[in-house]
Amino acid sequence: MAIVLISLFALLFAIFLALGTPRVEVPRSSGIEGIDDFEAAQAYDKVSQWPQFRFLRHLIANRLGKHQPEGILADIGCGPGYLATLIAEQRPYLQVVGVDASEEMVRSAEANGAKKGLSDRVQFRQGDVARLPFEDAEIDFAISTLSLHHWSDPGAAFEELHRVLRPGGRLMLFDLRRDARRRYHWMLTFVQAVIVPSGLRRINEPMGSLQSSYTVAEVESMLRNAPFEEWRVDGGEMWMFAWVRKRADA
Repeated sequence: MAIVLISLFALLFAIFLALGTPRVEVPRSSGIEGIDDFEAAQAYDKVSQWPQFRFLRHLIANRLGKHQPEGILADIGCGPGYLATLIAEQRPYLQVVGVDASEEMVRSAEANGAKKGLSDRVQFRQGDVARLPFEDAEIDFAISTLSLHHWSDPGAAFEELHRVLRPGGRLMLFDLRRDARRRYHWMLTFVQAVIVPSGLRRINEPMGSLQSSYTVAEVESMLRNAPFEEWRVDGGEMWMFAWVRKRADA
């Protein structure tokens, strides 16, 4: 049954890509800060293992590799830890630390890291993005994927990320964009109604994430007011990447 649903999803996705629908302009709605519900956390872990999410993690890891991260890398909002463990597997010279606000997610991430035999190089800690469990200038490179839209106070979060990054340190953000074309809104509506586990539907996911995400212009405005030296936002069809650097003399 799962194979049939995934195949149907792939077919519908191909059809949606062929449709020339306009970008959606809808007001932003607030999302949840973290997934502490056990059933929802387990469902999120399960969905994160689907092939399309594996592909997405490799896409992000490849983008990250172009910037040659060194030292300590922090994955902020790490969820069940699959991206953090992938990065540790690909780059054994990095020390990777995953941080998530949800205690349930941290437990899942620790278990998933242990299965890969990476407990010596990947650590997981509970912590809010506005109060990160790091000393000043402790982190060389930070990443945050599909997490920005969960932050209750992005301004405070960027101040905190600036604090924990070393001088010259970098940050990579990846997230959905609320002004995606209408076909993607249709696609996620279908996925939520038919495909995802009930634990995620109960917390309005994945549509809740899309509706609480930002537009490219909104993220640019945030970064313009953040204490970083330089930044760039690359907008895609349904998501965006942002690259940020802290001043070398900060």
